[in-house]
Amino acid sequence: MNIWKKLAEFQFVRKVVYAIVGVFSYPGLAIVNKLKISGTEHIENLPRKNVLFVSNHQTYFADVITFLHIFCAVKWRRRNRLGLPFYLLNPFTSVYYVAAEETMKSSWISRLFTLGGALTVKRTWKKDGNETRRGLDPSDTRKIERSLNNAWVITFPQGTTKPYAPGRKGTAYIIKHCRPVVIPVVIQGFWRAFDKKGLKFKKKGVQLSVHFKEPLQIDYEAPADQILAQVMDAIEQSKEYMLTGPHHWKTKEEAVA
Repeated sequence: MNIWKKLAEFQFVRKVVYAIVGVFSYPGLAIVNKLKISGTEHIENLPRKNVLFVSNHQTYFADVITFLHIFCAVKWRRRNRLGLPFYLLNPFTSVYYVAAEETMKSSWISRLFTLGGALTVKRTWKKDGNETRRGLDPSDTRKIERSLNNAWVITFPQGTTKPYAPGRKGTAYIIKHCRPVVIPVVIQGFWRAFDKKGLKFKKKGVQLSVHFKEPLQIDYEAPADQILAQVMDAIEQSKEYMLTGPHHWKTKEEAVA
């Protein structure tokens, strides 16, 4: 275990990282842009472990940072809002997030984010002229499962910020094996407001939204393909959602309206 992973296990270190990242990221979420949060009533009384958040993915870091802000705010009994970031004085740190190993080693700031609870996995998508699938390493799967035994985990089943990319079957296998509470999350606007890494502004005054849905009712004995299809539909990245509406980031309800 390297020094970064060792440091990440200390709650004090993680709280310091949350405070630093939180202070610098809060204005971009709540002042420069406008963050709309909904559905936090579904996460207020969740167990402290074996909870898996599955979400669509639009930037490398802004998505996860926003989730952590929201979890901390909910800990301070705020529903569907951040308010002033006093919650950073005592943040909720019992959460991990899945991130590509290459991304987390790319810069000093990404290494800092690693201390905030990153579960680094080998990238599922590899560019070699064309994008091709690679399987999820079994050791990466075990890493996620061990984290679920002690905390919440955020994962992005598509493993890429490309909209409507197919989901990774490894997510379904983790659900079958660990039987977690699965909370679908749908985000919008982040790709428009931030660059791909989620650290620089592309546009200001953007409406960002994070919607937490009710826990999925999952048949854990169902085939992995069926579970994955249920997850992809819940995060609105299935073919059904891709084909509804003139713009591929509109929700199904917005497209019908």
